[in-house]
Amino acid sequence: MDTDEQIRMYNMTDYYIGLGLALSSSGFIGASFIIKKKALVQISLGSGRRAANGGYGYLTNWLWWFGLSMMAFGEVFNFAAYAFAPASVVTPLGAISVIVAAILSSKYLNEQLNLLAKIGCFMCIIGSTVIVIHSPKEEEINNLEDLLQKLTEPGFIIYTSIMLIIITSIYFYFGPRYGSSNVIVYVIMCSTSGSLTVMWCKGLGLAIRETIAGQSEFSNWLTYMFIVLLIAFVCIQMNYLNKALDTFNTGVVTPVYYVMFTSLVITASTILFKEWEHLKLNDIIGIICGFLITVIAIFMLNTFRDVDMSRSHFAWRSRQPVVRKTTFEKITQTSSLMENNAQYGTRNV
Repeated sequence: MDTDEQIRMYNMTDYYIGLGLALSSSGFIGASFIIKKKALVQISLGSGRRAANGGYGYLTNWLWWFGLSMMAFGEVFNFAAYAFAPASVVTPLGAISVIVAAILSSKYLNEQLNLLAKIGCFMCIIGSTVIVIHSPKEEEINNLEDLLQKLTEPGFIIYTSIMLIIITSIYFYFGPRYGSSNVIVYVIMCSTSGSLTVMWCKGLGLAIRETIAGQSEFSNWLTYMFIVLLIAFVCIQMNYLNKALDTFNTGVVTPVYYVMFTSLVITASTILFKEWEHLKLNDIIGIICGFLITVIAIFMLNTFRDVDMSRSHFAWRSRQPVVRKTTFEKITQTSSLMENNAQYGTRNV
């Protein structure tokens, strides 16, 4: 076996490890929402003060802590996935957590999952599968030196500068004036900072991975820069995401945020890591189609989830149509019956 084949097998192994970690992360995070919600419901049915009213009774509930630990595992797996697989694969697979949460909520929280929501779940699985099939399987970055070289390329510097200008303008001008009235303002803030967060996350993950492999990277200043940037941008992202969820409907924030965040992450990853450089045209089209299918599925799942709709609403297609008579026809039929009855009565007399 030659060197190129060994490298390819090594890259494919990393890809499947990252894919497994991303799917596991979505499962843990999706389940954590339901477990914590179940704990909060138990508290609300008891004598404890609800969290919405400023209560902290959930801190003494073991089920809530179990849900929190599930979310922690999910975030760790998601962080590790970025160290093995391309960001353009890991990020879109976050939609699986929405499916897991929707299915478990219908089973354990008695929340309605109507026909359109079920179709949305199915479409989300199809879209994610298409993305995985056509996604780039390898990256050209093997150490922090390669990453530093790519970070200083004009394309990524321009992208980062644009994101920082957007973040600054929203923080000082657009956020205070329009944030509470337009959902796009807070979502753009979350998405721009989030796309850079993923890049720093991949850099830190690469440093940890190289350290575990025997080449210590914690003596490299770049590792600590990634840690500082990661903490700063995660704080910005979470702060404005909470503002968006507190101000606007979750059914609006979730799909819009998923679309913008995933699009910017794929763009940043393409610029920095050149993930699409060696993809064929059919793979690029496949990724775009898979992403669009997933986007439509997320919108269906969140927007029409509470609509009263089931298969019974479509039962009319399998039945014979009922012909409704007009008022004139009813009057004419009634008059004919009266005349017949009158004639019949006369003959009897």
